[in-house]
Amino acid sequence: SGPKVKALEEEIKVFSGAKEVLCVNSWTSGAIMMLRWLGVTAEDEVIVPAYTYSATALAVLHAGAKPVMVDSGTDFNISVEAIRKAITPKTKAILPVDIAGFPCDYDRIMQLVNEPEIHGLFHATSPVQEKLGRILVMNDAAHSLGAYYAKNQRTGCETDIAIFSLHAVKNVTTAEGGAICLNLPEPFDNAELYKELRMMSLNCQTKDAFSKSKAGGWRYDIVGLGMKINMADVNAAIGLAQIREYPQLLKERKRVFNTYSEGFADCDWALLPPSVEGEKESSYHIYALRIKGFTEAQRDRMIDEIAKSEVAVNVHFIPMPMLSFFHSLGYDIKNYPQAYENFKGEISLPIYPQLNAEQLAFIIKTVKEAYHKVVDEDCGKGSGNSCDDANCVK
Repeated sequence: SGPKVKALEEEIKVFSGAKEVLCVNSWTSGAIMMLRWLGVTAEDEVIVPAYTYSATALAVLHAGAKPVMVDSGTDFNISVEAIRKAITPKTKAILPVDIAGFPCDYDRIMQLVNEPEIHGLFHATSPVQEKLGRILVMNDAAHSLGAYYAKNQRTGCETDIAIFSLHAVKNVTTAEGGAICLNLPEPFDNAELYKELRMMSLNCQTKDAFSKSKAGGWRYDIVGLGMKINMADVNAAIGLAQIREYPQLLKERKRVFNTYSEGFADCDWALLPPSVEGEKESSYHIYALRIKGFTEAQRDRMIDEIAKSEVAVNVHFIPMPMLSFFHSLGYDIKNYPQAYENFKGEISLPIYPQLNAEQLAFIIKTVKEAYHKVVDEDCGKGSGNSCDDANCVK
């Protein structure tokens, strides 16, 4: 927690427009700490999308509360109407997720928690909750560093709290890490809250190791039950080098994303992921292609065909109710039909700044060929000829 960490916090603060930024060792630990700061208990509920990586709900469980999963929209992101239906007097926070880097509808979500009817449902059970006086909105912005949610306004300051991931596979990385963006309304003082949380991320110790190592600075105190989740300077140094080049890297990611969209634009079987909608714009973190009409098994076979050409693709994400742990807790994918619909045909294509035009053309060609091979096999053709079956997905 030395000077490099502070420098990275300042860079992210300026880049995102957040009032304060605290760097920690991962998105997950940052989310756990913020929910503990909020004062959630086993009786409290936190609304999360069913369609996201498991860390979103695991953080809620580690903080001691209950995740309430809701369905998604066709843009992959959490459904605002589903949020509305899930709110109860036990609801203490909402964790929307910017899937693939495309921002959620934060204007509607923030309006929702401030509606008189919703406001009247809120029941505070901690001093922080009492001070806020409503449901907290904490944006899981793991994918969306660099995205725009409004004209000339990047993600990071659109909700009470936003947390970026700086994990190895993210657009900007510190190898492992996260950045908590603080934008609490009055009467909160975000600068004072930063100091409180910085100490909380260091076991609630009144001095960090950097300060203690100075001559005569050995004495310290422990003033609460904190966590040990601070970011190391060596990690922050990696992030500093990257974020200073990020605007150019982001342009290259957008180039790759748009090349895919142009390459699949004439394919009536391809559902292209959202990139720009009104004033919102993606961070181009993932290219989440969906295959119209495909079953989960067909999608998996298509991935196998693509792999034969040594193109590595992925799937984002397996909805949490389909994972053994969450299923054992009683979550059932049948209750989240759009989340399953988004998942069953999804294939994430490679997207990183160094991909050149030749490589992109090869990937697009490989994906198209894999699609047609799967369809031809299912039609009993296997020869690459067109299918005469009017009901065929082809």
